[in-house]
Amino acid sequence: MSENAEYDAAKDEQRDIEARIEELENILKNVEIVDEDEVDLDKINIGCRVKLWDVEFEEELEYKIVGSTEANSIKGKISNESPVGKALLGHAVGEVVQVETGAGIIEYKVLDIQRSN
Repeated sequence: MSENAEYDAAKDEQRDIEARIEELENILKNVEIVDEDEVDLDKINIGCRVKLWDVEFEEELEYKIVGSTEANSIKGKISNESPVGKALLGHAVGEVVQVETGAGIIEYKVLDIQRSN
């Protein structure tokens, strides 16, 4: 009986590992490499570091716009697919961007766009 339980556990672990491998292969198939030296700094795009002014809370924020697999809000990396990231894309310095969230509309003024290095 214990041999069967160990076998079943090993098969479950193998299935989980194979599912993770398939997930990683799908990510790699769709990867798009962004050369930060070629990022257009006239408008916000993936690979940019942006400084924003939160109009409501009167504070400066800084984010790096990244792909969804790199997102890490603790490190200031927001996904281009997140509500804030999606709303910021394509905007230039000086523009006010309205972001629709579950808590209402948030306004950010774009202060600066830089390379992320």
